[in-house]
Amino acid sequence: MVVVHTVSELRNQVERWRSSGDQIVFVPTMGNLHPGHLHLVQVARNHGKRVIVSIYVNPMQFDRSDDFSEYPRTTEEDLRLLERQAVDLVFLPSDEEMYPRPLDLMTYVAVPGLGEVLEGASRPGHFRGVTTVVSRLFNLVRPDTAVFGKKDYQQLLLVQRMVDDLAIPVNIVAAETMREANGLAMSSRNAYLTAEQREQAALLFRTLTACVEVVKANPEQIGAAEKSAMQSLESAGFRPDYISVRRRQDLEKPGTGDTELVILAAAWLGKARLIDNIELGLNPPS
Repeated sequence: MVVVHTVSELRNQVERWRSSGDQIVFVPTMGNLHPGHLHLVQVARNHGKRVIVSIYVNPMQFDRSDDFSEYPRTTEEDLRLLERQAVDLVFLPSDEEMYPRPLDLMTYVAVPGLGEVLEGASRPGHFRGVTTVVSRLFNLVRPDTAVFGKKDYQQLLLVQRMVDDLAIPVNIVAAETMREANGLAMSSRNAYLTAEQREQAALLFRTLTACVEVVKANPEQIGAAEKSAMQSLESAGFRPDYISVRRRQDLEKPGTGDTELVILAAAWLGKARLIDNIELGLNPPS
């Protein structure tokens, strides 16, 4: 496994592989790796010969300075895990390598509309930071394929929209959410939970599952289903941000005849802000 820290090292190695005709698959991460990340790497292995993983805690996508400073950084363990997965290259850039100018002077990429609802409304500037760093990484790595997890559903759609709108020549592959035995979606932020809270946190997924059944039984009562799910989380000690039923393709609120939906949720439990989602399909109206 090759570990590089600079853009020039990265480009030199990628160019050698590309000149040999190797297909390159890319998995961007912020480190603190868990089995969900390793699943992305395993999916990547099915889409090309060379797998590249980046580890970079991107300051541009944090809406709170304390969240950025406290974000878990476990680089040595991350590298050991990636070597066991036979990753070909890990890109470990510094802030100066990623952003050669102050953040407020860097060119940025923003996705209007889709980037301004749900997580975008709750975390102003977050998605602008995500799409900016991902577009820069795409230009540096020049992958044929990139793998993103469905746990960050809105992020996945934003990256796909950005790729389509800017004609970036990379295929986006969506990997299913990996979960703990109790249903809790795997996330680096789960490290903020106590042992007791980790068990309690499984209620988020159970609440979404129950909401799916309510919506399927009565699609005309989506608003009531959302409200009931919010109340369930509040009564269990969560501080819910939103639970929202949306169209899968663009996260607009569903209208009559929309059948491909997703329910997205965000809620605080202790120090951790948890997000999750479930896709669902309705029977077409007769």
